[in-house]
Amino acid sequence: MMHLLTSPEAWAALLTLTALEIVLGIDNVIFLSVIVSRIPEKQAHRARQIGLALALIFRIILLSLLVWLIGLTAPVFSFSGYGFSWRDLILIGGGLFLIAKATHEIHAEVEADDGEGDRESGGNAFFWVIVQIIIIDIVFSLDSIITAIGMAQDIEIMIAAVVIACLVMYISSGPVSRFVAEHPTTKMLALAFLVLIGVALVADGFQFHIPRGYIYFAIAFSAAVEFFNVLAKRNRRKVRKSSV
Repeated sequence: MMHLLTSPEAWAALLTLTALEIVLGIDNVIFLSVIVSRIPEKQAHRARQIGLALALIFRIILLSLLVWLIGLTAPVFSFSGYGFSWRDLILIGGGLFLIAKATHEIHAEVEADDGEGDRESGGNAFFWVIVQIIIIDIVFSLDSIITAIGMAQDIEIMIAAVVIACLVMYISSGPVSRFVAEHPTTKMLALAFLVLIGVALVADGFQFHIPRGYIYFAIAFSAAVEFFNVLAKRNRRKVRKSSV
């Protein structure tokens, strides 16, 4: 352990892997922000805490099962000349779940009236939010940890990077969730991102890799445009108030 603290290579690996884990965690934060917007704020805060705690727990458990996890990439059956592993099947299932969930939420947003009346309440809604968070945490954790295994050799570095990334996710999830809840157009944009991410997961499961750089660039560009739209609306509102 001490040799890692004095090794420049270990610190470089930690910084690189932490940055990558934070980027991969963006998907998780977007999903959390959208899914908790359907329940009251007090329950939403608890759901975010539980969801991110589970994300950390799943990642650490998976790291502790390295040998088993690496075996997940071995083909378990073949179809039309393609070999599918458990990892592929989990990514396909998780991607389809994301696409279905985001499509359902988009339909609900289009059909529902504006306002707080469309928020679900009660223990049953909270329970199903947690169930959905657990499902998607498992999918994102699997992809995140397999990436960590490919980039670092020491489990201490992997765990440290995962813990730091989860802390960043926890700090950013609150502001992101509030921003999404306050701006309906931003929520629709986030749902479109989830469809895009779901398609990328399904493609990965079928061994057709879509470079994540393209997806994150599209997300960053669209988010920047939406930010300026929100800023323009706020300024127009101020001008109207001052002219009255």
